[in-house]
Amino acid sequence: MSIPPPPGPHEPQDPFRAPQASSSPGAQPHGGPYGPYPQGPYGAPYPAWGQGYTPYNRQAPVNGVAIAALVLGVMCFLPAVGLVLGIVALVQIRRRGERGKPLAIVGAVLSSLGLALWIVSLSTGAGAAVWDGFKEGLSGNASLSLEKGDCFDVPGGDFDSEVYDVDTVPCSGAHDAEVFAVVPVTGDTYPGDRKVEDLAEDRCWDLQTAYATDPWALPDTISVYYLTPTSDTWEFGDREITCTFADEDGTGALTGSLRADASTLDADQLAFLQAMNALDEVLYQEPDDYAEEDLATNETWARDVHDALGTQVTALRAHTWPTAAQAPVAALVKDMTAARKEWGKAAAADDADAYYEHYDAGYEYVDGDTTVAARRALGLATTPPTYDDGSGDSSGDGSGDGSEDDGSDSGGEGTSV
Repeated sequence: MSIPPPPGPHEPQDPFRAPQASSSPGAQPHGGPYGPYPQGPYGAPYPAWGQGYTPYNRQAPVNGVAIAALVLGVMCFLPAVGLVLGIVALVQIRRRGERGKPLAIVGAVLSSLGLALWIVSLSTGAGAAVWDGFKEGLSGNASLSLEKGDCFDVPGGDFDSEVYDVDTVPCSGAHDAEVFAVVPVTGDTYPGDRKVEDLAEDRCWDLQTAYATDPWALPDTISVYYLTPTSDTWEFGDREITCTFADEDGTGALTGSLRADASTLDADQLAFLQAMNALDEVLYQEPDDYAEEDLATNETWARDVHDALGTQVTALRAHTWPTAAQAPVAALVKDMTAARKEWGKAAAADDADAYYEHYDAGYEYVDGDTTVAARRALGLATTPPTYDDGSGDSSGDGSGDGSEDDGSDSGGEGTSV
């Protein structure tokens, strides 16, 4: 191995030359700009010539700040930061002798262009539109952008877990659910999960009949579900509860719209269903306690049913029905008038046994032959709904009282939503 000669006065000065090692005993290794040189019998190794080379002839490293500046410039993300990093990288490269000057320049230029675009967009309002879209994409129900009458699919078809995204599809084809109401949630602060769920259950249950006016037309497997804001999506402007109909077993078997209101029904159908549904509203209020436990409360409710029957009998008699429906509706009104007398007697019963005797007689007309005949004459559904107990026995009035659950099978809180 040849040994390089010691430096002499005839050699040019090298700015990267390592100082000569001391020959004194116990001397420590000398260091250069790139680390310590091991001490040998002939002093420190002879460095190579030329700026930008290490004593071991390796390339100078690429400046990391220059790389970061280029990445931010290409992505046009935080352009101001990318511009600053490009300038910092150029200063460091000049001082340290590192590589990456083209990267820093390109990153600074791209970031400058991105910064100019941001300034223009903010001045024209385009930036606000982008930010609104970003917030909408992060919100729960707001990101769903669902409106009354929309049909949609849920990824995975699962309403029993949090739902953050849906696919709007035509109601004419197969779909998972259909929106029947959108309920705003007021207030500046999130009211809490329990209050939001209570509001959703109450309002969605109340509003379903306004959209699907004929409960007999709803499939027995349909349940009420709702999508609600969460504490997270609330921060991004999510302020709506979305009430939906969906198949309770999650098979996505819905085909066609369930809507049945003034936009899809004729005047005669609507008048008939409004009368029947008004009676349903009263029948739904039946006390939880049996007459043996609280006779007074049950009798008060029986009086309410008696009064509601009187009101709706008057409304049905006052309407001018098509020729084909006149006789069937008249027969139904006759049954309802007889039932009204029974409910009046139930309201004045002396004991629970007498109360239930008239209670049963008052329910006789419900979902009976005259109800079916009147519906058939008006072109409405004629199959009575089944009820929650699974018995199939009728216990509501002419429009049914149990084709859906009570809203407790709610799912898919929006996280937006």
